[in-house]
Amino acid sequence: MATLETVTLVLGEDSPLPDSAADVEDLVRLLRGHVAQLGAQTAPGIPALLRAQRLCSDSVPEGYMPSRVYLVRLAEATQELMAHVERGGPGPISVQGGRRWRKPTVNVLRGAVFALALACLVFAASVPRT
Repeated sequence: MATLETVTLVLGEDSPLPDSAADVEDLVRLLRGHVAQLGAQTAPGIPALLRAQRLCSDSVPEGYMPSRVYLVRLAEATQELMAHVERGGPGPISVQGGRRWRKPTVNVLRGAVFALALACLVFAASVPRT
């Protein structure tokens, strides 16, 4: 969950770019830590892992725009690696066995709640009054 929060801090639509170089360094340090953790959960040689590790090994460029571009690229690579791990890509550490279910969208959940409420209403209307 922390990985998703850090990636959202960088890539979120409402998230502004960091103001200072120290903020950029902090976010880069966090993302590098997440890449290390996710790398332990996947097999070596996966393209998403190699891309993220390559970006992690680079130093943060000097200058306002180059450092922010590097930060966004590192966040995108981390997001790609996180998606690979969540998909259950092949890896040395298997957290769960069996089939993984997709997370339902908000509209599916809303529809299920509406259907349940409608069924309760029909049932309540069909009960005879005493």
